[in-house]
This record gives sequence, C-alpha cells and structure tokens, in this order.
Amino acid sequence: MHSLKSLHQRIREAFSDTRFTHEPLQLYQPISYTLDLGGKRLRPVLVLMSCDIFGGDIEKAVYPAMGVEIFHNFTLLHDDIMDNAPLRRGNATVHQKWDTNTAILSGDTMFVIAYEHVAKTDPAMLPQVLDLFNDTARKVCEGQQYDMTFETQDNITIPDYMQMIRLKTAVLIACSLKLGAILANTGQAKAEKIYDLGIELGLAFQLQDDFLDAFGDTAKFGKAIGGDIATNKKTFLFIKAFELAKGDTLANLSNLFAGNGITGPEKTEGVLEIYRELKIDELTRIEIEYHHTRAMEILESFHFEPAKTREMTDLMQEMLGRER
Repeated sequence: MHSLKSLHQRIREAFSDTRFTHEPLQLYQPISYTLDLGGKRLRPVLVLMSCDIFGGDIEKAVYPAMGVEIFHNFTLLHDDIMDNAPLRRGNATVHQKWDTNTAILSGDTMFVIAYEHVAKTDPAMLPQVLDLFNDTARKVCEGQQYDMTFETQDNITIPDYMQMIRLKTAVLIACSLKLGAILANTGQAKAEKIYDLGIELGLAFQLQDDFLDAFGDTAKFGKAIGGDIATNKKTFLFIKAFELAKGDTLANLSNLFAGNGITGPEKTEGVLEIYRELKIDELTRIEIEYHHTRAMEILESFHFEPAKTREMTDLMQEMLGRER
C-alpha cells in the first residue's frame, strides 16, 4: 500500500520528467506554462490511489493519470477564455500572456496530448478506458454549456445547479477513481461503486469551492473573496439565497445583484451580510457534509483494510481543505 505522500510524489516526478519542447514553440510553450502552474494534481492522485487500493500496479496507471490531469488543465485553459479570466493560480492566464487564438490552439493540442497519454493504457483495458474517458469528456463539455446557459437565465433551481456541477466537476473526479479501478482489473460492480463515491466527493468539492469563494480566507486559499458575487455567478449560495429571501431582504438582494451603482467591496459585503442573515453559510456546509458523508459511506462499504481506508480518507479530506 502506497502512502498518499508517495502518490503525490510519483505524479510530481511524472510531470517533471515531461517536457513539451516541440516546434512551433508558440504552440507548446503555453502548454508547458499551463502545466507548470501546478495545482494539487488531485485527479491523477485519485487514479493512482484507486488503482492501489484495489491491488493494482500504480506504474501502469501513471500515463492514464497524467492524461486525466492534462485534460483537466485543457478545460481550465478554455474556461479562462470563456470567462475572460485574467489570472489562474495567481498567474496570468494563457490568453492574457499570449493571445486568445494561441490559447484556443494550445488548449486543443492539450486535448490531443491527453488522449496520447490515456492511449498508453494496457491494450487489454484500453477499450474500456477510452469509453470511460470519452463519456467523461462529453459530459464535462455538457456541464460547461449548462454553466454558460445559466448566466442568462433567472429561474435556475438547486437541482439544475447540482446537475450542472455533477457534469462539469464531479464526473471527472468520478472518472479518476473508476479509471484506477479498471486499471487494477477489479470487477464492474466495484468500479461502478467507486465511481458513485467520486460523484458524491465531486459534488462536495464544488460546493466547498462555492463556499470558500464567499466565506474563505484569502491568505489561505490564494484568491480574492467574492469573485462569484462580483460576476453574479449562479452558485448554490446565490440560488439558495433567492429561494429563501422575502420582502425587503429579497429586494435588497436583487438590487445588489442588479448593480445599480453598487459594485466592488460594497456589493460583496452587502451580499455576504444577507447570506449570513439567511444562514446560507450554514446551509451550504450542511449540503457539503451530506455529500461527504455519502462518499464516506460508500468507502466504508468496501470494507478495505484500515490502512487503505485511512489513506483514501486523507485524500478526501485534502480535497475538501480539511485537516484531520
């Protein structure tokens, strides 16, 4: 059984040994730049962790795990273009550092490179792996489209939102866990069950991100608070607040999100005050805990030996920014 620390190290080594120095440099430099920005590499670690807990050889999972991470970063690169985001992980986004056309083309190339890595799977398992990867890639794109569509709609419900984040965020986390199970040659029932765990974990993960955007510590989480509020993003918190607000509170909330000359810190503080009044912070924590608990129940149902359960639990805690 590999430790969580050693799995993180194996992924770091894999990416440090990979260089994109082909010609033309204008195409490949943005790819290297994007991947060098780092991040926690949680999805490839999930692949290795799942492979390991089901008794597989993690070395056979390294390339597919890298493919998942490269695909994830491709989606972030294109998301930044769509959102016109200036920063990613505290650094200039690719379309800002180079230009939009370069960012689009480099992102497309990352998509191809992701498939090249996934295709290095054991040939006996490759059809099943590609089916999973293709299905996931399609769903992530569907989730992104729902996210963009929601920007112009005023009647988004909590179930609508949960379905969107299931597609945009949770399915790639679920894919990572199922991929590891497939590569360990475990049975279909176990692979489907670990996928379900990933869905619950992914929902909790995205809800936690929503929560931290409003109530997080800027110094600890590395980004300014209130970005979703500033852009009127329809998060769980936004939708729940409009669901619960009445009378003057509803009028004030609508006025804040309508703009009407209220922007910047004044808007953020005004919205957060209403969120606290409506106990949106507490309700969001309850929803996060609900999905985390469901994920833990699935994990416990496998009856892994305690060391395996502990390492997986630690990874889940890491994803949710918690300390044991």
